[in-house]
Formats: sequence, structure tokens, C-alpha cells
Amino acid sequence: MRIMAAVVLAAVAMLGLSGPVLAADPAEVTLTIENNRFSPDELKVKANAPFVIAVTNKDKTPEEFESKELKIEKVIPPGQTVKVRVRALKPGTYNFVGDYHQATAKGRIIAE
Repeated sequence: MRIMAAVVLAAVAMLGLSGPVLAADPAEVTLTIENNRFSPDELKVKANAPFVIAVTNKDKTPEEFESKELKIEKVIPPGQTVKVRVRALKPGTYNFVGDYHQATAKGRIIAE
């Protein structure tokens, strides 16, 4: 019985050494704010897979990345990059704006 327990403990220890199985990191797309505009103004992502938007603000003032459809609001300080995690999206088009400059800072995410 002790030998069996030792074998089980050894097997468990070996499994623990291999570490947990982790899902791949989500895909990352880049978005730049410059002159109160987003570039590119259209992001294409894979549908049904989470992703990250790395938003870099090259302006001298803050901007808020906002998508009411996705329920995301994130202030991007001037001269900084902020990563915004986005849940897996069904196929479709999702609009976003720069809340502080809605007349010029507009874009959309296309999940396909």
C-alpha cells in the first residue's frame, strides 16, 4: 500500500512540475490617437476570440476610448499606451469614439 501511495505522489509531483496548461495570449491590435483621430479607424479582428487593443495617445491631451456597444470606457493619458482587453465578439461591426473629440475621433471594430 505504501508503494502505491508513493507512486501516486510521484505522479502528482511530476504533473505539477510541468505547470498548468495555459491558453494562448489573446491577439493584440494597435490603435493610435493623433490629432484627435484614431489610426487606423477600422480594426479587423477574429470573431469569437478575445483580443487586446493597445491604444497609444500621441496627442498632448487625454482621450477616452469609448464603445457603448462593448461597454468599454478607458482614458488614455497623453504620451502613453494603454491595453484594453475586449471579450470575444460575435461577427459584426462595433463602433468606438474618442469621447473628448467625438466629431473627429471615430472608428469601428469588424469581427469576422
